[in-house]
Amino acid sequence: MAELGAGPASSAGPEVKMAAAAAADEAERARGRRAALSFAAIAVVLGLPLWWRTTETYRAALPYADIDGLGQLPFQLAVPVAVVFAPGSVPGDLPRPLPFKDVQETEISVNVRTSVTSRYEMVYRSTTAQEEAALDVATAREADAALHPLQDASLGSLTVYVVPETSSLLPQGISVYVGKHRSALVRAGGGLAALRTRLRQLMQVMSFTDSSIAAALSDRVPGGQLGPDARRHLKSSLGYEITFSLLNPDPKSHAVHWDIEDAVNRYVQPVLDKLSLVANFSVDSQILYYAVLGVTPRFDKESSSFLLSAHSLPHVINPVEARLGSSAASLYPVLNFLLYVPERSHSPLYIQDKDGAPVSTNAFHSPRWGGIMVYNVEAPASPQASLPLHVDVDMVRVMEVFLAQLRLLFGLSREELPPEILLESPGNEGLADWELDRLLWAHTVENVATVSTTLTSLAQLLDKIGNIVIKDDVASEVYQAVASAQTAMAKLATGHLHSAFQASKEAVTSSERAFFDPSLLHLLYFPDDQKFAIYIPLFLPMAVPILLSLAKIVREARQHKKEPTKID
Repeated sequence: MAELGAGPASSAGPEVKMAAAAAADEAERARGRRAALSFAAIAVVLGLPLWWRTTETYRAALPYADIDGLGQLPFQLAVPVAVVFAPGSVPGDLPRPLPFKDVQETEISVNVRTSVTSRYEMVYRSTTAQEEAALDVATAREADAALHPLQDASLGSLTVYVVPETSSLLPQGISVYVGKHRSALVRAGGGLAALRTRLRQLMQVMSFTDSSIAAALSDRVPGGQLGPDARRHLKSSLGYEITFSLLNPDPKSHAVHWDIEDAVNRYVQPVLDKLSLVANFSVDSQILYYAVLGVTPRFDKESSSFLLSAHSLPHVINPVEARLGSSAASLYPVLNFLLYVPERSHSPLYIQDKDGAPVSTNAFHSPRWGGIMVYNVEAPASPQASLPLHVDVDMVRVMEVFLAQLRLLFGLSREELPPEILLESPGNEGLADWELDRLLWAHTVENVATVSTTLTSLAQLLDKIGNIVIKDDVASEVYQAVASAQTAMAKLATGHLHSAFQASKEAVTSSERAFFDPSLLHLLYFPDDQKFAIYIPLFLPMAVPILLSLAKIVREARQHKKEPTKID
């Protein structure tokens, strides 16, 4: 009986052990599944976002819509004009009694996207007692000097004084006198229609013209619509470097001396002081020995002289420019003014124009580069004269030529006007106040257009290459450039030329800082395929066990569904 009772107990022992072992194995598999799922969850929920966040290219937001809008904003150029009538000069057909205001607007055609409107805000009034006293002088020049302290000194404004038709203030045959400042004298006569015609001529002379604005927007104007001189003027810049060079190819024959320092201080510096509002200027000088023009002049038997024809002048600059060495390390445009003393074997040397006639100044200029003047040395009276000959350069004659070339480079050349319009010479200052205003009008418009082009190019580049870093300081410069350009446009529309020009300069500075920021090139040559090639060997050994564990869990789950359920 004892043996019969021991049977079930002995048979239950192995089953209990097997059940315990199965339960332990199932618990181990469940723990493995939980561990695999935990690792996978951590990798997906924390690892991947953290890796993506720490390896993504930081790109600050930019005002793309505002940048695109800069190229479509209409230019409105408002010019405040005061028309002041002296006693006895008021036309009888005025539309209403003085004082009154009038506005004249004209459209300047540029292209489909760019609209330019010139707005002349006219204020008609009578002279004050002080202005009547200032006009009671003998000559127009004296009147211009006396009226200057009484005028509106703001940049871009104009004051036109209408004097009686019989006034002796203007010379005989002269109906319009333009002074050195921002005022002009106009002879009355012919009624209001004739006066308005003279005022339109005058405003074209003293403010801006369609061609000057089109030249400032030359990048937006189709090439066929521009005049021949539109691309000859210097582009607007924050600074310019002026270099005066004396070329002495034959120092054994000529010992040339030029007092360039005194000449610059006396003749050039007053002009640069006036232009300091436009840009920063630096001046230097140098003497180059054994520097030849690179073109062999032709000997003319009739005049016993050597000649440089007009078609050979373009070939003169390149050999000389290689010796100058001033533009290689310069951040700003360099204006070169060269004084060339011909060697003794090629003296005297004269420059011819396109018609073969000798050029009176014996000089020529190259657009956006500078000018060259040939300075001939008189041959010694005796062939036995000792060498080298001592040569003192007449700096007055030289500086007259160089200053005229400087005006041409900045687009300040005075166009031919009708004989009844008389322009006063600017004197030692080199340019009149209204000429400075003309330069500021053109440069302000050009600066805004340059900012629009620069920012548009930058936006297109950043949109095309997505892995370029855009730092916050770069974005800040872009926002500042856009805001300054919009401010410049608003100031132009209200006639505040000085504020508009300063805002346009700030816009150019900010846009160039953003465009040339070194951080924009850090990841330019680090594309996404290289990024994955670097990170895959790092993450693949860790990802394989997790993926295999997840695959095993999926297989076990599928097998568990296929097994039949046991029913006791």
